Amino acid sequence: MEAHLRGRRDAGRALLVPYVTGGVTADWLDYARAYAKAGADAIEIGLPFSDPMLDGGTIQEASDRALSRGVTPGGLLEELSGANVGAPLIIMTYGNVVYRAGPEEFCKRLAEVGVAGLIMPDVPYDEVRGLSGAALAAGIELVLLAAPSTTASRLERIAAESRGFVYGVTVMGTTGERGALAESAGSVAVRLRELTTKPVLMGFGISTPAQAVEAAAHADGVIVASALMRRVIEGATPAELGADVLAIRQALDVPQG
Repeated sequence: MEAHLRGRRDAGRALLVPYVTGGVTADWLDYARAYAKAGADAIEIGLPFSDPMLDGGTIQEASDRALSRGVTPGGLLEELSGANVGAPLIIMTYGNVVYRAGPEEFCKRLAEVGVAGLIMPDVPYDEVRGLSGAALAAGIELVLLAAPSTTASRLERIAAESRGFVYGVTVMGTTGERGALAESAGSVAVRLRELTTKPVLMGFGISTPAQAVEAAAHADGVIVASALMRRVIEGATPAELGADVLAIRQALDVPQG
């Protein structure tokens, strides 16, 4: 995944990673396929968890809907096996899901179904080493998060050890749509790009094409989640979500400056 994202970034492309909650609808994989068709550079897939501490109300509701349908992590990964979505896939989930299966077994299963990366937002950097080893052994790129409050020394370690890309959090708080991009977004991106040549993507509160362009002016790309999941909850079809992602893609592709 990192080579894929680096290549696109180095060719002058602002990276776009949209999100879908696995199992939110029976046809949830069609949303992922629509994202890829619309120009997503990778796709983040959330494995639902009952207590998603970092997620705001929208993604919590999406997770609740998925869980009420009876989905399980194993069942969702089975759906991914041979799905041929059309873009690299990154699983986002919480520590309980991974540690219940065991990091080695979980990462091995991700690799078996064609997943490229893993994000675990509730596992702090200090506790990630065992998981990092399991991911590395399975060929899974473990993406680490950096927040506006992260100290300089800790930021340097996160930038060095993150794989695939570095996930810059725009604001202290949970995921969710916001009326304006947080002022802290730019500083986090700039600090990270001074420390690493890996792609730096910004997420949390990036909801509109204009906000995506604003964030990408400081970083290598953006992650868009809650705005898309709100549309799914409201009943938007995969084709309609594809159009939303395409609008962001086209905005990012307009030469800036």
